[in-house]
Amino acid sequence: MGLPGVGKTTFAKQLAPKLQAVHLNADEIRKEINKDLGFSEADRVEQARRMGILSDIVCRSGNSAIADFICPTPETRKAFGSNYFLIWVDRVPCRGFPDTTKMFVSPTQFHLQITNNHCLEFWTEIALNLLFNNTSKNNYEI
Repeated sequence: MGLPGVGKTTFAKQLAPKLQAVHLNADEIRKEINKDLGFSEADRVEQARRMGILSDIVCRSGNSAIADFICPTPETRKAFGSNYFLIWVDRVPCRGFPDTTKMFVSPTQFHLQITNNHCLEFWTEIALNLLFNNTSKNNYEI
C-alpha cells in the first residue's frame, strides 16, 4: 500500500514472480471488475473489501496473492481483512492525486516500510527474507 506513484505496482511486479504469487492490481481490478466504484471514501472501502475477498479466494486455492493498491485509510485497511503481510511503500510520489493525498493516513502497523533509501531490488530481498523467515517483527524499516 501507499500513495499513487510511489512504486507499488513496480514493486509488486518484481516480487510476485519470486513468490509465484498472483498479482492483483487495483487499477486493473477497478477498470475490469469494479467499474461501479468511484473514489469516494465509501467506494474506496468497498474496493478494499473486494480486493480482500479476491485475495482470500486466491489464497484458499493454495496460491499467494499480492494486492497492490493505495488503501488510504484505517477503514479501508480494516475492510481488506486482517490476515495479511502489510508492505507500506513510503516513497516520494512521482505523480500526485490531491484528493487521495488529502485522505491518506499513514499506517501505524506494518511489516515492512519501503523508503527512498534503497532500490526496489534491495527491498524485494528484504521482503522475501521477512516472508520466508516467518518473522513477526512489525514496523521493520531500514
